[in-house]
Amino acid sequence: MKIALINENSQAAKNCIVDAALRKAVEPMGHEVFNYGMYSAEDDAQLTYVQNGILAAVLLNGGAADFVVTGCGTGAGAMLALNVFPGVICGHAQDPVDAFTFGQINAGNALSIPYAKGFGWAAELNLEYIFEKLFGTEMGLGYPKERAAIMAKNRGILNDVKAVTHNDMLTILANLDQDLLKGAIGGEKFKEYFYANATNEDIVAAIKGIIGE
Repeated sequence: MKIALINENSQAAKNCIVDAALRKAVEPMGHEVFNYGMYSAEDDAQLTYVQNGILAAVLLNGGAADFVVTGCGTGAGAMLALNVFPGVICGHAQDPVDAFTFGQINAGNALSIPYAKGFGWAAELNLEYIFEKLFGTEMGLGYPKERAAIMAKNRGILNDVKAVTHNDMLTILANLDQDLLKGAIGGEKFKEYFYANATNEDIVAAIKGIIGE
């Protein structure tokens, strides 16, 4: 699995801690981590939690990532921003049980973490355990197990509803405020990681047009 990490500006100083915890937990499982920043609060490319949503949607719909790990101070803003977009199902987790049940019940493709809430002693251990519980077991198996079938049915219904209530990603890219969009994809590593991993040629072409390539 290709896992993208995105931090917005209020919690950018914690990027190295989150990145280290994520890699420690998931790389032994065979997953790859791509850190799209922000890497520090002083980065030239500043991301708001709204731009977290834009960047995550570009990565997921473009095929450059299978899963996005993100967050903000409360985790709520980033979760809302990601769920605005088609093809994105973002949960919220403060502890390993939240992460495990989201993976088993909702089987989404993004998780928002509240990095300013309870982020004190042993915070990196909590992150490691969140990532272990989220990525260490095949998603969508159900919890409790006897409700797995109805949970899978409900996930399908939600995806069908999102397909009706959302514009497609190409339309969104064309109609978004272009300065806001360019800021979201203006990170230091974006082009290197995105072009190497994206599989949706239409979205790649759209991004190149937006960047001016």
